[in-house]
Amino acid sequence: MIPLFVECTGKQVVIFGGGEVAARKAGHFANEAEVLVVSRKFTPAIKALPVQVYALDTRTATDAELHTIIENTFLVIAALSDKTENNRIGALCQEHGVLFNNADGEPGDVIIPAMTMGAHYTIAISTGGESPAVSRFLRQDIERRYPSLDAMIELQHRLRETLKDRPVTQAERRRILTAVLNDKLVWTLLKKSPERAWEDVSERYLHD
Repeated sequence: MIPLFVECTGKQVVIFGGGEVAARKAGHFANEAEVLVVSRKFTPAIKALPVQVYALDTRTATDAELHTIIENTFLVIAALSDKTENNRIGALCQEHGVLFNNADGEPGDVIIPAMTMGAHYTIAISTGGESPAVSRFLRQDIERRYPSLDAMIELQHRLRETLKDRPVTQAERRRILTAVLNDKLVWTLLKKSPERAWEDVSERYLHD
């Protein structure tokens, strides 16, 4: 598989299942895509999300009924407690060329990774479904280690723009940017005051 970031605005995502797993999946897409959750019943967490719900027992639904739901859909996620039903939905998606993610059952052609994001970055982590706990551990470790990541990205952008106006080689610009990125004092200052961190970088790295 190849990791990609995909624009989902305006696209329809259908999630089969009304439990906690389905709620997490729905929450992942709720603010980006048009989400429809299909299940016999729904947890309060799903009802609290900005998604549409459709009450249906897939075990009694025909393939034709399910096809009506998934046709023209960008992505289908099966998060039912019944693996057989999840696999059945996956087979229908494959038959009709619809992207499919299976929370429990035969793997589909889409993996939904553990994800952490800020105003200026998105980091996705996947173990190919072999260990969600490891993906979660790495996500939490990144968030713990780099609470000022957004601030560093802003500082790096400001530094790059400043260096462009200076008579330095590309190699020297790259050296300075890398040195600042690895500077523990800069990371410490960013937690307290991004502007103070910039002043420190200016004094130590941009002096004439």
